Amino acid sequence: MSSQRKAGAVTLTTLQKLAEQGEKFACLTAYDACLAALASRAGVELLLVGDSLGMVLQGHDSTLPVTMADMIYHMHCVRRGNEGALLMGDMPFMSYASESQTLENAAALMRAGAQLIKLEGGAWIANSTRLLAERGIPVCAHMGLTPQSVNRIGGFHVQGRDTSQAQQIIEEAQVLERSGASLLLLECVPAELAARITELLGIPVIGIGAGPDTNGQIMVLHDALGISPITPKFVKNFLPESTDGIPGALAAYVDAVKQGRFPGPEHCFH
Repeated sequence: MSSQRKAGAVTLTTLQKLAEQGEKFACLTAYDACLAALASRAGVELLLVGDSLGMVLQGHDSTLPVTMADMIYHMHCVRRGNEGALLMGDMPFMSYASESQTLENAAALMRAGAQLIKLEGGAWIANSTRLLAERGIPVCAHMGLTPQSVNRIGGFHVQGRDTSQAQQIIEEAQVLERSGASLLLLECVPAELAARITELLGIPVIGIGAGPDTNGQIMVLHDALGISPITPKFVKNFLPESTDGIPGALAAYVDAVKQGRFPGPEHCFH
């Protein structure tokens, strides 16, 4: 697996082709070289250096304290360990509040090893998305539950359950696609809504707590190994399925995603 991956590293074109062929792809967060190597060897197509590190590594109760310096440090670590997965980096809280900030911080993440960057938000990030895409920086738009907005939305709640909010999410996803987003990540939305958005968009859609019909699935690495401090409904611990420790658990996750066994009905919102 490792040597094959090195010979043909995953790109955005890879994910687009998988989506067009109806094949699922697997994504995980990563924060260090060792686990990045294990995840990429297991066949994970995309590794996200996520601001979730604020909660699972730093012990905060949200992602808000994470800085650009934190993100750049962990991106360097993951890049060294990665063996061919596509690398995506989070833009942390208030790191893209102005055009100059957006360009400077996105460029810093790309120099550290990111191949695309992730922005949280709806239609209001359309200008930032367009700004980056026009300058050769691919963007993944993160919609639904956006952890950086936890104080505004009043906690970690499912988004898009009523008709008007669901329609707004659909329309804003289309705006972001037209603005140049290369990927869309949907978090904590009803499975039916995620399926509809995946059907409507021409770009690959990644889900977390968004049902089984998105093109790809992503989990926080610590959730997949059952060592997170919290256990949301949409996560699964794959370690009990492994006879080979952590490498086996990561391989089990990839296989479950690709075979359509994860997420199951018990991991979905409706």
